[in-house]
Amino acid sequence: MPRKPRLIVEGEAAVYHVMSRTVLDGYVLGDAEKDHLLQLVQHYSSVYFVDVMGFCLMGNHFHLVVRMNPGEEYSDIEVKRRYSIYYQDDDRREEPLPGQIALFRHKWEQLSEFMKEIKQTFSRYYNKRHNRKGFFWSDRFKSVLVENGETLINCLAYVDLNPVRAGLVDRPDDYRWSSLGYHLQTNNKKQFLSLDFGLIGAENLNKKQRLSKYRTFVYEVGSLKTDKGKNIDPKIVASEAKKEFSPSNCDRFLSRTRYFTDSGIIGSREFVRQFWVRLKAEDDNPDKQPVRVSGLTEMFSLKRLSELS
Repeated sequence: MPRKPRLIVEGEAAVYHVMSRTVLDGYVLGDAEKDHLLQLVQHYSSVYFVDVMGFCLMGNHFHLVVRMNPGEEYSDIEVKRRYSIYYQDDDRREEPLPGQIALFRHKWEQLSEFMKEIKQTFSRYYNKRHNRKGFFWSDRFKSVLVENGETLINCLAYVDLNPVRAGLVDRPDDYRWSSLGYHLQTNNKKQFLSLDFGLIGAENLNKKQRLSKYRTFVYEVGSLKTDKGKNIDPKIVASEAKKEFSPSNCDRFLSRTRYFTDSGIIGSREFVRQFWVRLKAEDDNPDKQPVRVSGLTEMFSLKRLSELS
């Protein structure tokens, strides 16, 4: 039986909930694999005409909620800029060849191409890392066209609640490979995630207010009992409600405790820089700089480049 064609909207922006599962048994996506997969999503979302609205990377599958935008909205100059990002590791490719702009404009508006690049690049990484050959992902990714508004915010909440339902964390913000975790733990570093949560009447809200309203929704939905996994403890919801679902400095500190276990070096800027110079290997990047731990005063961290390879 031939495959049914995907429900893809052409010529206008459309939101999709995308899911893909590994073909391997068990929970094969560990911390390093999830970190690398997230880096790939971030990289290709800076090339493709896509807004990433939500994501969750689990041990054997991942979710993305993305808005694909039509290529005609992007100028030739913007296509060339994204081209330079696309081929940033290839010195031979400085600019598109004549006639290629239209081809890339069409390619980068395609959901299937976006997913193909992410999945194939990750498969090569995983097989090399684990010295294996063969398929990593199951045959096709699933995609659901999502209506804006109430449907979208429910879809985003479903994605962000995956780690809670699976019993991995008590709070969705505590899971660092998800949208809410990324918002809280990195303060939406590099503005990677869209702040359009499908909130009705939120046009005049600032970023902090939008995130607070979305967290309110996720915690309230997450507290409801379900036969498909665990729920958020009502006491946790009540505690967050007292803070109007806005993360405090203490919350931000607790969400960043991973720096104390995952960082190669952590401390003041000078401390990190000094010990990086002393302890780095010959093949490490000599110009690597300390990175401020967002939300914590005068605290910096630095990972060895090899930790993510």
